[in-house]
Amino acid sequence: MRLLVTGATGQVGFELARGLMPLGEVVAVDRGRCDLSHPHAIPALIDSIQPDVIVNAAAYTAVDRAEQEESLATTINGTAVGVLAEEARRRGALLIHYSTDYVFDGAKPGPYTERDIASPLNAYGRSKLCGELAIQQVVCDHLILRTSWVYAARGQNFVQTVLRLSAERQELRIVADQIGAPTPARLVADATALILGRLSTREACRSASGTYHLTTGGETSWHGFATAIVAAAREVPRGPSMLVKRILPIATSDYPLPARRPLNSRLDCTKLAQTFDLYLPDWRTALTSTLDGIFEYRS
Repeated sequence: MRLLVTGATGQVGFELARGLMPLGEVVAVDRGRCDLSHPHAIPALIDSIQPDVIVNAAAYTAVDRAEQEESLATTINGTAVGVLAEEARRRGALLIHYSTDYVFDGAKPGPYTERDIASPLNAYGRSKLCGELAIQQVVCDHLILRTSWVYAARGQNFVQTVLRLSAERQELRIVADQIGAPTPARLVADATALILGRLSTREACRSASGTYHLTTGGETSWHGFATAIVAAAREVPRGPSMLVKRILPIATSDYPLPARRPLNSRLDCTKLAQTFDLYLPDWRTALTSTLDGIFEYRS
């Protein structure tokens, strides 16, 4: 089996290139070879690689900048994804695509299921929803995996930012009224590999096609997440020195940003568990494993 992974230098793409290797030949491409801002170039790339599975981890992810660049975000996250879906259908390949909690407005009191109506608050969320709809309209064999609050042992993300600021400042002010499930990129990649391992036939791919929520278990706020990051980092013998003494909770309104964020980003992962017998660990357990990787990566 030949697997094409786009976005190879991103958080999820980097982990996919490693995690999918036991399943077959992995061809991982970065933006230099696969720039989704130029969708017209995608068919030639697919013809040159001839993948059996297309795993799209490439995306426009600058949430605030998307408010000024919605057209570009929509081209990358929507139009190009539709072309990938068309190519997957043409080749009879399976398309795996990652989406986001930001397709929801966060107004629901409980966790969102795959049946809930998407209603994004910002340009980034709208662009990601365009990608989902494009795949569904093409009707290829596909898995849309929605995840949330992704972080990794490398790259720029919330965990890395909190660790850096905690070593520089005595006080942090972190939003406490947005709730979700922090999910490591490596866990997303490993879950993807497990899912693919359960789809051994074309019929299985077709039967499982659809949208799934894929996050860690439990829930927390950004403030709770930051507090846990600092506490866990202090327990690691080779961890950094932490100057921070106080992590103060603030409201979203106290930290205005160009793009509105959903207050509730909780995703119900029951469908994933029932379909693939796949249960992800609690976010605290996943954080500990990722911090070990971060300090190992830095050493």
